[in-house]
Amino acid sequence: MVRFKNRYVLCEVVSEDPRCRQCIEDRAVGLAVRDAIGRVHGDFGLACCSISFTVKYLNAYTGTVLLRCRKDSYRLLCSALPFVRQLESRNQRYPCFLNTLHVGGTIRTCQKFLIEYNRRQLLMLLQSCTSEEERRCVQKSLLSCSLTEEQCLSGNEDDDDGTDTD
Repeated sequence: MVRFKNRYVLCEVVSEDPRCRQCIEDRAVGLAVRDAIGRVHGDFGLACCSISFTVKYLNAYTGTVLLRCRKDSYRLLCSALPFVRQLESRNQRYPCFLNTLHVGGTIRTCQKFLIEYNRRQLLMLLQSCTSEEERRCVQKSLLSCSLTEEQCLSGNEDDDDGTDTD
């Protein structure tokens, strides 16, 4: 059997309307992307991309979207993403666009990139703080979401006293 290789495109939904992120659904993102591919590349591009195109992950609070497509057609998908201008959800249209963050071969590489990207964004937020109280709140948020050595070790607790319990 032949394994079909996929590419995962990590995007973020950028919108000035805060309600847009709360109301988007994976079906609406998928339809908007398919519509953009059809407009830009026609029937051929739509047929190539829709073979295994799916929205694998959508976080409405952060606006993060993970799209999957075949390796052969990921360039068609990436070239059509700037033409997504609005998302339609619950009979309302929200003007927005998709910012491509990363293209990876596995979901895991996209997750690793997203962790580093969010860490950089939080550090930039920390540097742009104006008051000391605001800085403390951001630092507290940073520390609460980072993994400490104690938490790493507590997940791997085994009996390591040198005796076998078989």
